[in-house]
Amino acid sequence: MKRVYVMVEGQTEETFVREVLYEHFLRTGIYIDAILVETKRGFKGGLKSYSKVKPQIIRQCREKQTAWVTTLFDLYGLPNDFPAKNNDAYAGLATGQQKAQYLQTALAQDINERNFIPNLLVHEFEALLFSNVQAFADWTDQKNVQALEQIAMSFQTPENINDSPQTAPSKRILQLMPEYDKVVQGTLIANDIGLDQIRAKCAHFDGWVQSLERLANGVY
Repeated sequence: MKRVYVMVEGQTEETFVREVLYEHFLRTGIYIDAILVETKRGFKGGLKSYSKVKPQIIRQCREKQTAWVTTLFDLYGLPNDFPAKNNDAYAGLATGQQKAQYLQTALAQDINERNFIPNLLVHEFEALLFSNVQAFADWTDQKNVQALEQIAMSFQTPENINDSPQTAPSKRILQLMPEYDKVVQGTLIANDIGLDQIRAKCAHFDGWVQSLERLANGVY
């Protein structure tokens, strides 16, 4: 059985890996687990500085040389010291998918470990939840569900929902549901939507899942 370790920046992503992705990959012959990054000594979660995260990624790659290490970081809110983020070429890219791919390539080059697979969510975890907003019905009233549906219909894919501090996916949810708790509700909603539907609506995310699935056959 292949092993994949996912470096995550928060408890929501950690739970998502263990409760949504784990069973799927187990059926394909892959054991997947999450590792929460450390922000400072004794504290875990958050991605405020790439310089603090880079050594952790490299250490995991070298300690787990018979396994694979990947990331599940939000494109939205990446620290300014993230590889290539301040490049003029990055600023000129039109879509979130293009930006994520550009930074993933730079990240792979910067980490430079054979068993590392870079990955960024476009633009953040909450975008996945717009794959089927009816899953919010157990947590809010139908008026808010309809408002979320209007947002989802305004974009060709949830991964196109933009990333400004006012209109990022999580900010749109919080505007309608101030009580939204990412850690408690986020993964439960994703689980209700189901991995298949998320993959069908979010091509960049699906590409990452496919790249991990191929590991079962010794291909990357």
